[in-house]
Amino acid sequence: MQVTCAALLPDGLIMPATSRFPLFAYLFACLLGIFALSGFWYGLGKPVILPDVASATHKLQCASYTPFDKDQSPFDQPFKLRPERMDADLALLATRFECIRTYSMTGLEALPDLARKHGLKLMIGAWVNSNPVDTEKEVDLLIASANANPDVVSAVIVGNETLLRKEVTGAQLAKLINKVKSHVKQPVTYADVWEFWLKHPEIAPAVDFLTIHLLPYWEDDPSNIDAALQHVAEVRQVFGNKFAPKDVMIGETGWPSEGRQRETALPSRVNEAKFIRGFVAMAQQQGWHYNLIEAFDQPWKRASEGAVGGYWGLFDADRQDKGVLAGPVTNVPYWSQWLMAGGLIFLGTLILGGRVRSTRAALVLPLLGALAACAIGAWGDLARVTTRFGSEWLWVALLTALNLLVLAHAALTLSPRTGWRGWAFNGLERRAGWWVATTGFAAAVMMLELVFDPRYRSFPSVAFIVPALVYLCRPVNVPRREIALLTFIIGAGIAPQLYREGLQNQQAWGWALVSVLMVAALWRCLRVRKR
Repeated sequence: MQVTCAALLPDGLIMPATSRFPLFAYLFACLLGIFALSGFWYGLGKPVILPDVASATHKLQCASYTPFDKDQSPFDQPFKLRPERMDADLALLATRFECIRTYSMTGLEALPDLARKHGLKLMIGAWVNSNPVDTEKEVDLLIASANANPDVVSAVIVGNETLLRKEVTGAQLAKLINKVKSHVKQPVTYADVWEFWLKHPEIAPAVDFLTIHLLPYWEDDPSNIDAALQHVAEVRQVFGNKFAPKDVMIGETGWPSEGRQRETALPSRVNEAKFIRGFVAMAQQQGWHYNLIEAFDQPWKRASEGAVGGYWGLFDADRQDKGVLAGPVTNVPYWSQWLMAGGLIFLGTLILGGRVRSTRAALVLPLLGALAACAIGAWGDLARVTTRFGSEWLWVALLTALNLLVLAHAALTLSPRTGWRGWAFNGLERRAGWWVATTGFAAAVMMLELVFDPRYRSFPSVAFIVPALVYLCRPVNVPRREIALLTFIIGAGIAPQLYREGLQNQQAWGWALVSVLMVAALWRCLRVRKR
């Protein structure tokens, strides 16, 4: 008796129904899959040792602080600050910093007393915007707080990136600065991205010192981690020479720990630690005044800036140490949990495949399980740091379910297809065209977003690796018109996407490669005729 087994291979392969279980090939592939899975997650999560820059006896200068808990944002109405959170935050920051910088006065009346309690100095800021009533209220509160707390408030900042947002003119801002200077004894400054100091030279004479923002990740020409510190040093030197004898404070500098790559600028915890530790060492050597951004991760920023906006903190949103300032640092702190989840996916794949009867299936099944475990786990870790809204979580859940369905379909294709495996395979096989169509639709949507609105979007490459490879190796019958359109959209977007991101962006190349695999898989499916 002869039976036909597709086994993720071209149809028509014939093998005896009584074939023996290829034990040695199966064990070899299992060991290889386990080694690959373990190596993948350990490689991503392996701690990196860097020179420490902060300790209880060696405090850093200043860090940006906003008093929001992880479930809060400045847009909450009505907004209620949590005094116990602020007290705990300042107690923690006092172990690493000498001062903190704030950006607004509203609701922070209790902050000077808390800073005094924990031995911290304050650089307090008034939020200046296009509404003169709001601005006047902020400035009045700034003046009052500075005069009431001269022992705590070391400097005042009139506006933050207001010129960048084009909410006031340079002349209006200079007038506000002079008003504050006439009412307080502390040094007065304004803070903005360094280019805007050069575009508005009328501001420099009004301030006691300049506060410039230097964020190599967000530059128009982003710097990679190896060039970022040199860029900071060059800009700081230009400002020191141009505006002498006035001091120049680097009011914001840092590096994101999560998020999408911009050209050669890659966010990661290790890169954040490299930048911060390298910058602090350089600032101490050069005698610079500085403020690091920021004390704690701010999840609310992900709504407007994508994943990267929420991960500039030296501590995470739960106030846990990210390893940025001292000690070993890892890019994937939950790698061991993902390894365990991957192990379950790997084991589930083997159970679905059952007692395979060909050497090729025995080799493919464990490797398929290991690949899927790595890809689905990586997608889960990406979702953990990028997803914020219910609609985004639904998208993540649907793509995860799709990956698991495709994995089950592939594993059952490799199985003997007897008993429950037979009817399960038949059910998935009848709907395989829809799995392909759904995958193609999701990939096309992501391609359009990455071509036309990519700035704050992460690359979802790992969510499409398994479907692309499975249906490239074993194409199925699909709805032709729909798949042809999706194939065109994905294929046509590859070159523009790479052009926008720059040819040195590895994440963009990863998405391009997966997109090529998707196009090839969809094209092969288009060539399958109904039987």
